[in-house]
Amino acid sequence: MSLDAAEDESTSEIHIPAEIDWDMLDKSKFFFLGAALFSGVSTALYPIVVLKTRLQVSSTKLSCFKMSYSIMRHEGLRGFYRGFGTSLMGTIPARAFYMAALEVTKSGVGSATIRLGLSDTTAMAIANAAAGLSSAMAAQLVWTPVDVVSQRLMVQGSCINAKNSVSNLNSCVYKNGIDAFRKIIYADGLRGLYRGFGISILTYAPSNAVWWASYSVAHRFIWSGLSYYTSKKDESCISGYGFKADSKATVAVQGLSATFASGVCAMITMPLDTIKTRLQVLDGEENGQRRPLTALQTVRNLVKEGGLNACYRGLGPRWASMAMSATTMITTYEFLKRLSAKNQDRLS
Repeated sequence: MSLDAAEDESTSEIHIPAEIDWDMLDKSKFFFLGAALFSGVSTALYPIVVLKTRLQVSSTKLSCFKMSYSIMRHEGLRGFYRGFGTSLMGTIPARAFYMAALEVTKSGVGSATIRLGLSDTTAMAIANAAAGLSSAMAAQLVWTPVDVVSQRLMVQGSCINAKNSVSNLNSCVYKNGIDAFRKIIYADGLRGLYRGFGISILTYAPSNAVWWASYSVAHRFIWSGLSYYTSKKDESCISGYGFKADSKATVAVQGLSATFASGVCAMITMPLDTIKTRLQVLDGEENGQRRPLTALQTVRNLVKEGGLNACYRGLGPRWASMAMSATTMITTYEFLKRLSAKNQDRLS
């Protein structure tokens, strides 16, 4: 029995749109349309990522409004898109790795857990968690170097006043992404491009696992609630002919589920994300020479600056970014899968 079949049996009164697995997709169409759709999503959400990054590397606590005002005043709209070209070029292959690993793992693990006799809800949660874990690890092979370069560009030229300056900011001046890539390789070798790779895996792998598991549980919980509410509201509703999802309800449920999952992930992984960002962007000083900070030095600096509160600088923008990104990602992703399905008749 497949994961999809088990889901259909258990949802006789919750007519959730049919799941599309990896074997049902036209792969070339899936990756081509995915690159175009997710590039648009990245363009819209990039300013929030820049804001979050600036707040994380700031040595003093600033509000989102003050940081936004500072960027707009001194750098204009362009300041919110520093490093965007590099980020966009890296997003395309990283997303390809991510989506392939996600679908292959979800399909394989889902079928295996069903054969073990687990309930479909548990099987789906486990499959989604495993898929999130593997997809994050695959994507980080590409994304970490892109992250290092784009974040260096994001914080470069930061016009925070002297009181709030970032004293450990890397002193190199980069003309563009290619120049940054070349200078990082020259100064630190390949290791320089993978600064924070370990902490990135520790941040994004469990974060993705938690996100997809939370999303799966929230998704089914909300659909169950809608079905129950509809049945109570309409006493003439016959068992087996319960709540029928239309496109608006589907998008709304996906959005609510994504927001919930993003909140859980943001709270759990924010300290790790702050440490990762600082490792990739800031340097320490030893014997008059600048050297990359270690994770332990980064943690000590955060403790000095404000303890646990310092680790949660930028939580608001990160939560907002994750929620908006996840909502647009999941709705776009499901839309993409339906556009890329080989046989559209099977989805009705």
